[in-house]
Amino acid sequence: MIIDLNADLGEGGRHDEALLQLVTSANIACGFHAGDAQTMRQSVRWGMRYGVALGAHPSFLDRENFGRKAMSVSADTVFAQVVYQLGALSAIVAVEGGRLTHVKPHGMLYNQAARDPMLADAIARAVKSVNPALRLVGLAGSELIHAGQRLGLATRQEVFADRGYLPDGTLVPRDQPAALIKSDELALAQTLEMIKRRRVRASDGTWVDVEADTVCLHGDGDHALLFARKLRQCFNEHQIQVRAA
Repeated sequence: MIIDLNADLGEGGRHDEALLQLVTSANIACGFHAGDAQTMRQSVRWGMRYGVALGAHPSFLDRENFGRKAMSVSADTVFAQVVYQLGALSAIVAVEGGRLTHVKPHGMLYNQAARDPMLADAIARAVKSVNPALRLVGLAGSELIHAGQRLGLATRQEVFADRGYLPDGTLVPRDQPAALIKSDELALAQTLEMIKRRRVRASDGTWVDVEADTVCLHGDGDHALLFARKLRQCFNEHQIQVRAA
């Protein structure tokens, strides 16, 4: 059994380099919600040092709210903004002698694209226009995954170790009490359920089917490093191989 473990990095977290020694894929902030040219370059260098798959983490233009505010933006604008962010990171990766492998939208752009076919299509078209060989990472079973598949992109379906799920398979919004799983034991149990049995318990108690190609580990908290180590230990104990998808 094989799983990819990814983390969102270059967002100002204190443990980025240490986390890059535990994950297999890194999604690097491209400046719209966090990061800048220097943090992108440093993240790329660290990722290459530790053999991690390098990905772009584009967002709505929303530094004030860390890209987590719902926004009404036209599909054309989203297309242009995603192309812009991919272009910036692609150039840095190329200069450093690396290879960009995937794209995972951030925050509210990710969540809105999970439900909105037009927004999902704009992101997928942007990715394909920049480089059709890039893999598109999105919430398992979401509109973003469907859009990527329609356009012939390779897709990777993502599940979350420490997030609550709604009955429709989307994530519980962060402003609701069940959004985050604060118990490491519960988060580990949920992750194993999604990988081994391809299902997750929703907030109403029902089971939701999921396909798990990659597991997201949130890297923007002080607890992230400790939980990453627990997750890797858990995978070892259950004979789950961890490698880039």
